[in-house]
Amino acid sequence: MHSSKWIWRITASVSVIVTIVLIIGFIYAYQDINSPQSASLSSQPKPSENQGESVTTPQQDEQGREQASRELPPLPDELKITAIGDSLAKGTGDNTGSGFVRRSIQILNDGGRKSELLNNLAINGLTTEALLPKLEEKGVQYALQQADLILLSIGGNDLFQGSGIIESAKTGLEELDPKQLMQAVPQATQRLKEILKQLRIINPDARVIYVGLYHPFADLKELLLPGNIAVSTWNYAAQQVVNSDPNMVMVPTFDLFQGKLDVYLSSDHFHPNGEGYEAIAKRIAQGIL
Repeated sequence: MHSSKWIWRITASVSVIVTIVLIIGFIYAYQDINSPQSASLSSQPKPSENQGESVTTPQQDEQGREQASRELPPLPDELKITAIGDSLAKGTGDNTGSGFVRRSIQILNDGGRKSELLNNLAINGLTTEALLPKLEEKGVQYALQQADLILLSIGGNDLFQGSGIIESAKTGLEELDPKQLMQAVPQATQRLKEILKQLRIINPDARVIYVGLYHPFADLKELLLPGNIAVSTWNYAAQQVVNSDPNMVMVPTFDLFQGKLDVYLSSDHFHPNGEGYEAIAKRIAQGIL
């Protein structure tokens, strides 16, 4: 077996650990600067108190290494792929219209892994709440049932739409309270859990690849802290959901875009451009070739 069979697991595991450290640092920094005598975010569960603490225990570390090295079930030599989700899965922002879906397929074919796109069911602006009923549609279920590989992108609109962060990015409003973004996380991640559960019921055998979130506004000082906390918390929660299924993986993108937003984002300052999608596609294909 090629070591790339489980490269996603290694990358994701490292990303989770780094994410937890980042969250802790962001929260303490926020408290020190804005409320040094009180824990303004104490009502939010901190990874160091709940989730994150278990990551750093010896037992969990051992489990993490086993998870990272565990091989995924084999894929067919010729892959049939269906994509579903939001505008990232659709490829919005890419001048070629390819997005990470068609770019991944091209990389796989160039690498000798014959692949074809059956359907791209992505819709601009789709949220976890809107995706759930779509999974009950017969046509959507049929398209998913035919796939050996399902590419899923969802969650960005849950996190950023309606929170005020996009408006802040456009108008230069004052810094957002991280709690404002965090409010969307618990219910949205629960819906993500249900989405992945339904995908597995619809197609018991397909490899499901969930594309994690990045922070598109990390280059704006006022939005750096609240966005990093929310995105990192979302990715950590999503990773725990994905880890419960032996044929699901999460492809992290947070690290890909850090420090490269000027290179990887399109003019709308939210979606990737061609180079950004190419970076995501290479990471996806890396775990298959």
